[in-house]
Amino acid sequence: MIAQTYLNELTTYTNTKIAKVVLNDTVEITSFLLKSTTDNVLTIEYLVLMGTVATVTKMELKSSAGAVVSTRTVNVPIIEDTIMRHVITLEEVV
Repeated sequence: MIAQTYLNELTTYTNTKIAKVVLNDTVEITSFLLKSTTDNVLTIEYLVLMGTVATVTKMELKSSAGAVVSTRTVNVPIIEDTIMRHVITLEEVV
């Protein structure tokens, strides 16, 4: 079993690695409304302004060097300013 304190450290490390969100391989967002950790849960929120993209089809969380931390295929129409939220829980899989 992985100690809770170690999971918390990994969550904090992951938080420091994520520097930007890239939407549809073209739009970079580096300003976050919320970027925080609580225990082993990382929460990131950011604003996608209407007109930036018509529909978000791909979301990537990336490091400052451009390495992909997480990627997700989605289908989110942006018909008004939209707050996007990522919740990442680090846990042991048995």
